Amino acid sequence: MSADELKPEHSAVEHRFSDQQLAGVYRAIAERRDMRHFLPDPVNAETLARLLQAAHQAGSVGLMQPWRFIRITERNLRARIHELVEQERRQTAEVLQERHDEFMKLKVEGILDCGELLVVALPDRRERHVFGRRTLPEMDLASAACAIQNLWLAARAEGLGLGWVSLFDPDALAELLRMPPGSRPIAILCLGHVAEFYAKPMLELENWATPQPLSAFVYENGWPDES
Repeated sequence: MSADELKPEHSAVEHRFSDQQLAGVYRAIAERRDMRHFLPDPVNAETLARLLQAAHQAGSVGLMQPWRFIRITERNLRARIHELVEQERRQTAEVLQERHDEFMKLKVEGILDCGELLVVALPDRRERHVFGRRTLPEMDLASAACAIQNLWLAARAEGLGLGWVSLFDPDALAELLRMPPGSRPIAILCLGHVAEFYAKPMLELENWATPQPLSAFVYENGWPDES
């Protein structure tokens, strides 16, 4: 069989976005930030609908779509969620010991400030979905994370900031939101308008951590010998 006969019917070039479209995709990825500082302006309803649709278009193992979005519109409920996060923030600071004071200076959420607040949760009875999860049951969480990332990138493209808050007791938050047994909240998302996007990840700007280069995370044909 000749090389011409082996040539695929459609090449990557045929399916490639235009240069301008491609630049937009990579820009959204590069400039996505975990935001903590928000303006109080509300998020347009049509924009929010587009963002949630983008999240809902995420890939999921076995097409189980294990994401649930709870929109928080009551101010007093926001305040109670903020209290749960504040409790966990203080407990985390205690565990960090010598970095306690440094951690307490960080702004870790914008729950009371953002225009829109969402809680992302895994549903109950998801154990029924076996396709792709028999040996890796955590793929429900991985699939929901894909939905969050879709929302995050779409928000950046729309000029909105998003911050993922994970400082909370999931059982306490589930009880507060009257979630059914077996379900589990995995993220509090602060979404809204911002004065500006951070030039670098906030934790890098605050000297909390230093990002490592890609080369440190790419292996070939197995795990490297690190002895």
